[in-house]
Amino acid sequence: MWNVLMSFSGLVALIQLLFLPFFPESPPYLLLQKGDKAGCLKAMKQLWGEGNYHTEFDDMMKEKAVTKGTKIMNVLEVLKEPSVHPQLGTMLLLLLSLQLCGLSATANLQESIIPYVSLGVAISELISIIFCSSIIDRFGRRILLWGGYVLMALILVLLETSLLLSDQFLWLRYCSVILIFLFIIAYGIGP
Repeated sequence: MWNVLMSFSGLVALIQLLFLPFFPESPPYLLLQKGDKAGCLKAMKQLWGEGNYHTEFDDMMKEKAVTKGTKIMNVLEVLKEPSVHPQLGTMLLLLLSLQLCGLSATANLQESIIPYVSLGVAISELISIIFCSSIIDRFGRRILLWGGYVLMALILVLLETSLLLSDQFLWLRYCSVILIFLFIIAYGIGP
């Protein structure tokens, strides 16, 4: 049944593609990138309903004035820009560390359980995206990064302990899987 599981993400993407033409462009994109004031106001009304959006529109106009002389860079220009190399390096290191840290090796579990663990990993990523996007404005990136790293360190200590003791206590293997899910959530919320 792996083919069904793998095709599920393709089905979700297909649904998104079908409905995407019915949604308006982002109001900030229309105003800041395209310079389309009327389109921006129309998109605001389409997205948020009837109302007076002059405050939001004025904020976008201020942002446009601030970024007026700023050049929009493509991917190659960003990669060539020395001032962003530390940020790109950090991002790349974090992505590689998640891929190479061995969390996908599922703690001596039965082969029949591994598909459920893979599904749990995907659900954990979804939870972290939803949770992070809802709290980032309240707490800010710095606190989420710091808290995420602290949680990840704590979870890794607990994971190492559960892996060391999993031969003596078989139920700790399942705790290890839960800790892997929590690590992914902490990673998604923080780094």
